[in-house]
Amino acid sequence: MQKSLDQKIARILADSSCRDFILADAKDADMAFGLASPGKSPEHHSDEAHFRTLDEYRDLIREIVAQGLVDIMLMSASTSEILTIRERLFDSSHITPACRANDTSDIWLAAGSGRYGSQPSQPFRSATLDHIMCGKVECSGSERGLGADLGLYSVTFNNDVNLDHATLEKYKEFRLEAERKGFRHFLEVFDPNAPGEHAPQDLARFINDHIVRTLAGVTSSGRPLFLKIPYHGPKAIESLARYDKSLVVGILGGSSGTTFDAFQMLWEAKKYGARVALYGRKINNSEHQLSFVRYLRAVADDEILPAEAVRAYHGDLQRLGIQPYRPLDDDLQWTSTSSAYSGSGSKPHRAAPAARAAASARHESDPDFSKMTPAEKAMWNIEKWKRIIG
Repeated sequence: MQKSLDQKIARILADSSCRDFILADAKDADMAFGLASPGKSPEHHSDEAHFRTLDEYRDLIREIVAQGLVDIMLMSASTSEILTIRERLFDSSHITPACRANDTSDIWLAAGSGRYGSQPSQPFRSATLDHIMCGKVECSGSERGLGADLGLYSVTFNNDVNLDHATLEKYKEFRLEAERKGFRHFLEVFDPNAPGEHAPQDLARFINDHIVRTLAGVTSSGRPLFLKIPYHGPKAIESLARYDKSLVVGILGGSSGTTFDAFQMLWEAKKYGARVALYGRKINNSEHQLSFVRYLRAVADDEILPAEAVRAYHGDLQRLGIQPYRPLDDDLQWTSTSSAYSGSGSKPHRAAPAARAAASARHESDPDFSKMTPAEKAMWNIEKWKRIIG
């Protein structure tokens, strides 16, 4: 089956102003969090850490794939072996299976350790490309299509020449192997996790400059399909997307926050040039994942504005008999969330409270039409009349 990812990438590269948007569910948390990876069980109580099982986590993947609203399902190699290779879950789906291809030390987040996330990131790969592609140490040519042929490769630059040199050397090794074996990748660039006394003064510019400098020496056959980076606000996204039209810019979701955080971040990032969003914890920690993904898709496709999506999501929870984590008014707030796995990284760009309130009012009642696309203008008018006539 033709994959929606391939279709959308082709259209975006042909016309960077097109409104296509790629949505990924990042269900690779078992590469980072251990027993807590699948998220809280419905039977979880505040006085006991009761989490879903790995089988339940994989059942959620099956449900989201069956729903068909995301374009990519990101998994660990062990989960992909079961779902992609053995069950052939993606054969009749437009969704592309992908695997986390490396697990740098800043995502080694075993409970009780508390150290790895605060120590400078070290490159490492648990999975091999052959294991991702066919489930064993060496694949024959015909076997390479059994598993996933797309992976996430993650780098963290800490503004230290020795550490960053080692990171780039390992990325180079990976790129060359991937090109030889016909394996595609997308590049995740984290904020510095332990720069010590040498934290970049302009973090967003530091990340953007490292991306374009790193890829300047990489020809098209070895370049990432798209980027996955922290959201540092409109200016940072716009400058990177504008610099090189062949770079498809994507954002990572980071920590959960409110439902409005998730929808607004996607909407705003798209407005300023992002064409991909990869949400892991935001989806996995939602009250009802299928409903949450449905409204993410609607926001991504310009069908609804973020605040209206939050209200509609709460309406669905009520119909399903699911108690929301927070009241609607609280869930409509724009809060500060972390972009790092450890929860200690930088926070996405946020306006001051007064400016944020004004921005929210513009989105709902008096937007800046000069900065809106025709689809956004039409949707604003539709939602306005819905509010007027009920």
